[in-house]
Amino acid sequence: MTTSDHAGASQPDSPFVELAVEIFAMLADATRVRLILALRDGELSVGHLAERVDKPATAVSQHLAKMRLARVVTARQEGTRVFYRLTDEHAAVLVDEALKQAEHAVGTPHHHRM
Repeated sequence: MTTSDHAGASQPDSPFVELAVEIFAMLADATRVRLILALRDGELSVGHLAERVDKPATAVSQHLAKMRLARVVTARQEGTRVFYRLTDEHAAVLVDEALKQAEHAVGTPHHHRM
C-alpha cells in the first residue's frame, strides 16, 4: 500500500469503513475491552486472562476466539496451555482512546490534568 493509498483509507468513501465498523462491533463488549487492557503488557494464558477479567475460562476462550478471527490477538500453544497476545498495538490504542473519550462524559478527564 502506498502513502497515497493509505491516505485514502481515512476518507469517507474508503472501502475500509465497513471493516472498521466490524472492528468497533467486535470491541463493543466489556469483556473484550478488558482482555485487550490485560494483554497490553504482553502475552498471557487463558487461565491468567480469566483471573484478570474475573470471568470463567470457557467464556474468555470464546471471546478470544472471536478476537482471533478478527486478527486482534494471536495465539500459541505450549503443551495444554494456550497463550494470547495482541497482534499489534492498534486495538490497545483504540481502547485507550475510547477510555479517554469516556472520561469526558464524567467530568474533567484524567488525561487533561497536568
